[in-house]
Amino acid sequence: MAEKVTKSAKLIDRRYIVPFILIASLFFLWGFSRSILDVLNKHFQDVMSLSKTESALIQVAVYSAYFLMALPAGLFIMRKGYRSGVVLGLMLFAAGAFMFIPGEWCGSFGLFLTALFVLGCGLAFLETAANPYAAGLGDPRTSASRLNLAQSLNGMGCIFGPLIFGQILFGGEDGGAGEHLALPYGILGVIVLVAALVFTRVKLPEIKSDDSVAPSADRCMVRSLWKRRTFVFGLAAIFCYEISEIAINSFFINFVTDDGNIAASTASKMLSICGLGLFFAGRLIGSRVMSRVRAEKVLLICAACTVACTLVVTFAGGMVAIVALCACYLFESIMFPTIFALSLSGLGGLTKLGSSFLMMSPIGGAIGTLTMGYIADRAGMSLSFLVPMAGYAVVLLFAMYYTRHKD
Repeated sequence: MAEKVTKSAKLIDRRYIVPFILIASLFFLWGFSRSILDVLNKHFQDVMSLSKTESALIQVAVYSAYFLMALPAGLFIMRKGYRSGVVLGLMLFAAGAFMFIPGEWCGSFGLFLTALFVLGCGLAFLETAANPYAAGLGDPRTSASRLNLAQSLNGMGCIFGPLIFGQILFGGEDGGAGEHLALPYGILGVIVLVAALVFTRVKLPEIKSDDSVAPSADRCMVRSLWKRRTFVFGLAAIFCYEISEIAINSFFINFVTDDGNIAASTASKMLSICGLGLFFAGRLIGSRVMSRVRAEKVLLICAACTVACTLVVTFAGGMVAIVALCACYLFESIMFPTIFALSLSGLGGLTKLGSSFLMMSPIGGAIGTLTMGYIADRAGMSLSFLVPMAGYAVVLLFAMYYTRHKD
């Protein structure tokens, strides 16, 4: 029987306020870093005369790092703890950022991709550690609400990333391959190193899981994890959510400009202000709502709304479809942290390993983007939105399953 969220369940215990603030700052960091990728796509197309397919290797480099490193990150965190995972992640992030300096000197796209892969490995460590840590800093009944609050800073980072780097990269009229990248990434690397130093000096409580269910060997732990139906369903749901979210981000501008009435520059501002702005607002609102309403019920309502909105995008047209597309950002905003928290609920000693499997899910974004692009090339942009609709439908099924089995 799942417990209802009551007013007596504190969102954050007083003793955990400082650790929560420190961990939440990391959410802004990786939101900022991941949102830069779309700006880099266009930048490399311009200065290196790359095709769109070639520049898409930027996303492949980062998201393949998530897929390859999430499980090793989880195993490392299981042995060394959350703080060690955060510090190692920050060091890898800084190493990748500093690799942009020789990349600019050489003008090598391959070196830039290597830098992004190393940076992505760091992000995989950070997210694998920070998500369950933020969820565990307080009452288990408010874990989803607490994680949504931390993830709201991720949404803020997504807004500022393209705005800042867009001005840096597109503010001038000339530039060679990779020009302007070494300085901002070098500054970012220094900031990350300072953050790593802070995390090595500040005392952070190690969240202890109930180890009564933890088997003695790694292989046994994996087998035990796969027997948890709610976790397995949650893993499928978060994978499908990534398909929907990243695919919509990738083709937002294409859809808005498809009829030729809206310029690309206007569409990009709509993405930042309307789309990602609603995404940020949705996480703030969701965190507040879930402090009073059970997380699975909020997820159920939001998933149903995203399915309805993508149907409108697919079969309607004009401004109605654009409004529905922007509304998707509002309703999808709570999905990742909520599915993440619900999937880990009750895992005990398997929590850290479960987190690492969940953090492999961004690879779904690459699959969704390729599939959506394939359909768009052959049947048009509108019908391609059946891909994210299907992803949201899986999230809806997970919410229905969780609500039914936890009541």
